[in-house]
Amino acid sequence: MAMIYRFAQYELDAARVELRAGGVAVAVEPQVFALLRLLIENRGRVVTKDEIVEKVWSGRFVSDSAISSRVKSARQAIGDDGRAQALIRTVHGIGFAFAADVTSHPAAVIIQQDVPAPTEPLQDSRPSIAVLPFRLVGSTETAFPIADALPQDLITELSRLHWLLVIARGSSFQFRGAETSLEAVRRKLNVRYCLSGVVEMSGQTLAVSVELSDTQTGGIIWSERFRADLGAIHEIRDRIIAAVTSAVEVRILFNEAQRARFKAPENLDAWSAYHLGLHHMYRFNKLDNEIATGLFERAAAMEPGFARAYAGLSFTHFQSAFLRYSDDPAAITLAQRYASQCLERDPLDPFGHFTMGRAQWLNDDLEASLPWLERANALNPSYAQARYSRGWAEALLGSAEASQVNIAAALVLSPLDPLVYGMLGVRAMSHLVLEDQAQAAEWAERAANSPGAHALIEMIAAVSHGLNGNDLKANAWARSVKARAGHLDSADFLRAFPFRDPPTRERVSRTLGRLGF
Repeated sequence: MAMIYRFAQYELDAARVELRAGGVAVAVEPQVFALLRLLIENRGRVVTKDEIVEKVWSGRFVSDSAISSRVKSARQAIGDDGRAQALIRTVHGIGFAFAADVTSHPAAVIIQQDVPAPTEPLQDSRPSIAVLPFRLVGSTETAFPIADALPQDLITELSRLHWLLVIARGSSFQFRGAETSLEAVRRKLNVRYCLSGVVEMSGQTLAVSVELSDTQTGGIIWSERFRADLGAIHEIRDRIIAAVTSAVEVRILFNEAQRARFKAPENLDAWSAYHLGLHHMYRFNKLDNEIATGLFERAAAMEPGFARAYAGLSFTHFQSAFLRYSDDPAAITLAQRYASQCLERDPLDPFGHFTMGRAQWLNDDLEASLPWLERANALNPSYAQARYSRGWAEALLGSAEASQVNIAAALVLSPLDPLVYGMLGVRAMSHLVLEDQAQAAEWAERAANSPGAHALIEMIAAVSHGLNGNDLKANAWARSVKARAGHLDSADFLRAFPFRDPPTRERVSRTLGRLGF
């Protein structure tokens, strides 16, 4: 039977594979935990180095320095050191002994046991995810801690996404060892999504495979494989965290919208209404924007404390003003008001800071937008749309090189983002500022041909080709704009993209006039 061992102010919970100090979990590597457990369970006698190798390293050959390193880490975890040896005593030439007084009692029923599924769903209506400890293939001393360290880092990073409920490590790490079914994860943790992975070592090459799954359907909604030399572990760690965070932002939001579409409208809860609103919002046309606004209003009415519903309303009113769906000046005021209401409810929501930053554009205050957008990225470094929006403002302010850095980062973070056309369009504008007309035309063509590109993006393509001397393509895009949004003219374009550099603004204005805007 699994036990809980108490000594000093610490508890070692064998069932939950957790060390606690004063009731708070202490982060320890799996081998360090296994060593502590071995010493505590054999207190009263010396545990030899051979026993430690057999139990902790499964009999694999390890150096004395590796054992000493784990003992040092174990001492640090429980407030001991090699000089005091108050809890872990070294018996030179033989091994180690646990010296503290220990009491023990059986652990409570834990999650691995066949407990019934929760009778009530989570009260929090946000999408929920469990990040499981990664499985090891070809286990080695070097790879062992990576299988826990990577998911632990991912739990920390994903917890910064305030729209997502991330199951704590103490629960999700119960699914350690053999491959676990998605049904078991869903039933025991009551989560909609599961992130799992496999760590493989081959010589000095590390490979990590990651899967994001829907626990209700059993389907994999995203997967990726990463390879690197062992010496580049920190580089691959950063790549995995960025890729997973971006995939979660895009794929879960899309999946939630798809789920909501199949519910009868009277059954939509606040979160489903919000996600269905996102689905319509990113279509960038007047009708879908109005539908999205209604869904966000419904979400806010059902759950007044739901911060992101207000951020959604800010976004749709921004879209209405930016794309001139109507001449109602109230849209400008509402875009900023709803962003403020989001931040009143959750000051740490990156989406709220993002919408507040973009709302400043409607008042032609690009400079004021940058602190809000920078804050959005400080709260969530993998927030691609905030990076893109910073690049947008920087391009118009004349900081073309800084803009290109942010746009490149946004495209890496979210290559399938619903605003990817905007990212490409901003890259084109940065080349216009640098008077590199050929590159501007190339990027603008890609932007205008991307899914979801609206009429203003096509106007960037028309201007870029016109400045590059390709009147055939320039006029073709101009005709498309007039067919889609005949009300747009040169003033609308320069209001939406207020270039601060007078020569750039003049070149753009002259080209728009030549194209009939």
